[in-house]
Amino acid sequence: MRSSKTLAVLSAGSLMLAACGSADDASADASADTVEMPADSALAPVSDAPVADPSATATDAAPAVPAATATEAGDAAADVAAKAAAAADEEPAE
Repeated sequence: MRSSKTLAVLSAGSLMLAACGSADDASADASADTVEMPADSALAPVSDAPVADPSATATDAAPAVPAATATEAGDAAADVAAKAAAAADEEPAE
């Protein structure tokens, strides 16, 4: 008697779980939602072509530094390095 009650309760529970699910077509493949799906649908109606920006001045090459300026900068750096080396050699005042 006890086992038939247990079997009846388990059968009722499995029928309730089966009734909660729904499937219109069991043979249809399930597809997961992804982030790309909404993005693709949002960009689909865009048909405008990109427009060139005349104020953009991006180039591949860096602007050339004049040789005189580069030489002057190198000389100034050498002077600073020499002064730093001289200051390091001095004994601290007591």
